[in-house]
Amino acid sequence: MTAREERQRLVVLIDEAHAEGARLSAACRQAGITARTLQRWRDPDEGIRADGRPDAVRPQPAHALSEQERAAILEVANAPHYADLPPAQIVPRLADEGRYLASESSFHRVLRQAGQAHHRGRAKAPQASRKPTTHVARAPNQVWCWDVTWLPSQVTGRWFYLYLILDLYSRKIVGHEVHEAESGEHAAHLLKRTALAEGIHAATDRPVLHGDNGAALKATTVLAMLQWLGIAPSYSRPRVSDDNAFVESLFRTAKYRPGFPTRGLADLQGARAWAAQFAHWYNHEHLQSGLRFVAPAVRHAGQDAAQLQARTQVYELARQRHPQRWTGATRDWNRVGAVTLNPDRDTGATTQGRQHESKRLAA
Repeated sequence: MTAREERQRLVVLIDEAHAEGARLSAACRQAGITARTLQRWRDPDEGIRADGRPDAVRPQPAHALSEQERAAILEVANAPHYADLPPAQIVPRLADEGRYLASESSFHRVLRQAGQAHHRGRAKAPQASRKPTTHVARAPNQVWCWDVTWLPSQVTGRWFYLYLILDLYSRKIVGHEVHEAESGEHAAHLLKRTALAEGIHAATDRPVLHGDNGAALKATTVLAMLQWLGIAPSYSRPRVSDDNAFVESLFRTAKYRPGFPTRGLADLQGARAWAAQFAHWYNHEHLQSGLRFVAPAVRHAGQDAAQLQARTQVYELARQRHPQRWTGATRDWNRVGAVTLNPDRDTGATTQGRQHESKRLAA
């Protein structure tokens, strides 16, 4: 539907183009209409006709439902034995009773016009999933992420459970334990030991601990320990693993790197030895691509700025030796700033200093 003022503007432009020698059909096509449409728009008395569709008189179809039929539909839909059923259930049941009032679409239309097109029944109507919780870490020990994963054993059906806490800012594994069972007591013990090792108990600002909705991480023992330590809990949305993507990425790194015991671990001591070796490698040897390829332990200690500055100097010296080999700036070794967990896409919140996807994790 085109407003009258817009029609007048288009007609003036078309007339000008036509006066300059353009074909009328080509000018109309450029304006997005046809020559026949232009002919209908012109009126000897009014100049340019307004769109008549809003004021058009539309007679009621001969086969439309009568007021009595609409009332019968509402009466049936609100009857006690049909009040909690949708039209898709009502229409077949009426057919079993030898009655036909209207189609399902007609039931929906009548209910909608009567303001009764709401969810029927005791079950909750489908709800849009809430946005994930967003956390921003600008220094170590501000946001922790934790989870539990299974490690295979050499006995079929038996597993070892790796409990792990990751610092979001530095990606350092600040705490881990391996047990033969998954329980809240083990999770609370790891939390307490990690907080003491990182000095959280004596710190003014306590971290936020983000995890999934697993029973071990939401146990009463864990909640009591969190309250005692002054650590605020945060949870992922149910059945959404991406809300804790940094830890999930870490687990993938663990299970796909060379040396992972694909054939299973012999006993608990062997599982703990492997976990300790992996944590040391991950913290001190593995270079995080999302942190400009610095080791998590280096960033956790605040030494990444000096390391990256040294790399910048190396590249500048190389450029001075062979300037013809460099057509632009040297590689960006600037220090990564804040790190965001589950950035808000609506507001455009992203990890400071990172131009690529904020959920692209170091693998």
